[in-house]
Amino acid sequence: MARWRDADVEALHGSVAFITGANTGIGLQTARVLARQGAAVVLGCRSHARGAAALAALRAEMPQAQVELLVFDLADVESVRRAAQEFSCRHGQLDRLICNAGVMAPPETRTAQGLELQFAVNHLGHFTLTAALLPSLLAAAQPRVTVVSSTAAAFGRMDFDDLQFARRAYQPWAAYGQSKLANLLFIRALASRCQGGAERLGVTAAHPGVCATELQRHQPGLQKLPRWIAMEPWQGALPTLRAATDPAAGSLSYYGPDGLLQVRGYPKLIAMPPAARRDGDAERLWQCSLELCALDDPLKGP
Repeated sequence: MARWRDADVEALHGSVAFITGANTGIGLQTARVLARQGAAVVLGCRSHARGAAALAALRAEMPQAQVELLVFDLADVESVRRAAQEFSCRHGQLDRLICNAGVMAPPETRTAQGLELQFAVNHLGHFTLTAALLPSLLAAAQPRVTVVSSTAAAFGRMDFDDLQFARRAYQPWAAYGQSKLANLLFIRALASRCQGGAERLGVTAAHPGVCATELQRHQPGLQKLPRWIAMEPWQGALPTLRAATDPAAGSLSYYGPDGLLQVRGYPKLIAMPPAARRDGDAERLWQCSLELCALDDPLKGP
């Protein structure tokens, strides 16, 4: 079977994509390919300076590209809500929401709302953004939400009694694994609610394998991995691109590298870890997330 490459992304003229964490690494490469294929691309970035630099770079590479910047902070629920409102004012529809931004294994940090940073950014920020953008997504003919997870989801454990590490000792990798497992449980709960007018909403996920990006900035040892292990961003973006654009991707399709231990390679369909296939945990996470983000349920379940 032929390897799937970014050249396999079909023409996307007339569509709109919103990518978080689009100023660097996998997010920037994803934005580059989608813009090259004709999509209007919104770069969701926390830093205005770095987002503007990414925007300028893309426009220099592709003068005809439709790219724009939207600055907000995924760690701040109110900032996320304002960003969704601004997006809705700019665009009548959203064809692809790609939840790519993340933070990996930093020292213990709390958001302004007192939430553990990795859970707040990697899961709750994207949960809030997706909920707020559902009207824009459902205005599109074939909308899709794609969440970027990690192989760390396989060792993640949801501690619903202490999601924020308030009572247990903070462990950076345990918190990261929990947040990445939450990504997969989130899309499971979202997919279960896609019925009636929302049934055309596609829900997919991907993980990049091991890729040399700024996500590793809090773990200097990982930045020193040899290039025969850690892929370049153009390779690491392939699972995300396939999950976000492949017409054959079904609901809950999950893509990762086809190489040994899914460390590197070209994207293929893979199985989610067992902990990500628990409907009860998916529903519990959904309800906890609504409470933590002070949201009403945007999609009523069965």
